[in-house]
Amino acid sequence: MTASGTEARHPASTGLHARSGGDVLGILLQAQVSALAALEAALPALERAAEAAGAALRRGGKLGYAGAGSSGLMALADCLELAGTFGIAPERTPMMFAGGAEALLHLKGSVEDDPALALADLDRAGLAAGDVILCLSASGRTPYALAIATAAQERGVTVAGFANVAGSALLERADIPVLIETGAEVVSGSTRMGAATAQKVALNMLSVLVAIRLGHVHDGYMVNLVADNIKLVDRAARIVAAVAGVTRDEAEVALSRTGGAVKPAILVARGMASDTAEARLAETGGLLAPLI
Repeated sequence: MTASGTEARHPASTGLHARSGGDVLGILLQAQVSALAALEAALPALERAAEAAGAALRRGGKLGYAGAGSSGLMALADCLELAGTFGIAPERTPMMFAGGAEALLHLKGSVEDDPALALADLDRAGLAAGDVILCLSASGRTPYALAIATAAQERGVTVAGFANVAGSALLERADIPVLIETGAEVVSGSTRMGAATAQKVALNMLSVLVAIRLGHVHDGYMVNLVADNIKLVDRAARIVAAVAGVTRDEAEVALSRTGGAVKPAILVARGMASDTAEARLAETGGLLAPLI
């Protein structure tokens, strides 16, 4: 049987071992660029997934991430960034990674074949009806991802399945199938390359759209960030100054009155009392635009 999808032979791989270093790197770069081009066709599905995820979080629900191996690492990278970048509490975005924390130090292929492990991880995540989960598998047939997708649907969770192979089981199972057809890898089957790159960019785009829908991004500023280090404290002050149209000193005063919370600080800097700012934001569901 001829290999297909990510297992197929890439036309530029023949003689790869005999090429110069510069030629090899150029081929690999072009393969990465080509993989990203596959996202164009996936944009409508990505929008559906983002809208569903945003709606779940707005209702007070959860957005879960699940995957094994390279796909799991891409999911984990996006999941971990949501708290610091957009102020979304980690308990609202549970991560299901095959093998858990131990696997982050030494990836084990066997854990992706264990449905019992997948179900235990799903139980710990606490997803329920109305929630959304993003399940990732480059091949679209990883047992860990398929077990989670099936069990999550049985619990009333909306499943957005991300895969790089058309017609794969995960895409057929998913409520929202997201096909990112990146094709053959230069190193056959090494989906940490083009497939994973495209998955990570897809998640980058999805999570930004989710944050916009939640009101956590305004005019390209991350107005719901958690300023827990020197860099982010400085960023928070710059954001308040820019959006509110005030000086840096005025922005810092406003932030001191809101406990470092950026959204209400923007309103305070524009002359609103801090308690009023919080109340008005509650009325708009966290959206700044109607208030400024």
